[in-house]
Amino acid sequence: MRFDGKRALVTGGNRGIGLAIARQLENLGAEVHSMNSSTDVTNRVTVEKARLYFNPVDILINNAGIFGPVGSALTYDMDEWNRVMAVNLTGQLMMAQAFIPYMVKRGYGRVVNMSSVAAKDVNPMAPAYSVSKAGVVTLTRLLGKELAKTGVLVNCVLPHAVNTDLFKNVPQEQIDIMLAKSPMGRFTTVDEVANMVCWLASDECSSTTGAAFDCAAGRCQF
Repeated sequence: MRFDGKRALVTGGNRGIGLAIARQLENLGAEVHSMNSSTDVTNRVTVEKARLYFNPVDILINNAGIFGPVGSALTYDMDEWNRVMAVNLTGQLMMAQAFIPYMVKRGYGRVVNMSSVAAKDVNPMAPAYSVSKAGVVTLTRLLGKELAKTGVLVNCVLPHAVNTDLFKNVPQEQIDIMLAKSPMGRFTTVDEVANMVCWLASDECSSTTGAAFDCAAGRCQF
């Protein structure tokens, strides 16, 4: 099986996209461990405990994320802005700092960061979410270049709107705007995202790093 002998860690792995990824990895032979959505990836003590408990891992899936309140960038609450940035972007860097050095020592690793197509085709009235996800793309490119000769590959996936708990507090009007941008006229499914993530996490992905992959029901911009 594709992931026999591989050990994977998925943040936000107890629901939505994270759960689909965890199940797919497990179905393909990986030993999968999850950090639940309630686990604070922005807390250095929590991340350090995770580092001590889960290392070493071959595969790290940085999936934990939040949408944040809907509102104009000009009036957006700065506490909410900082919260979204901390979870969606800073949390991914903290997890990378905790787990990638062990991959480098072993000469092998696959890291997949979860971004969003909103990183390129921004969602109006969702400034913190869109900007944080654009930051994930830049972080991925940075890490991909830094680690290119180490055997550790870092890539990210940019899903379109996926009907998960992430959107439970998002107004329907906002969701309708996102769906209207899809040429396919539908949500992306969690399994579609998981399939792409699993390829990036596999040995079949051997010459791709620092890259961003749309999984967006046709919605994309260069």
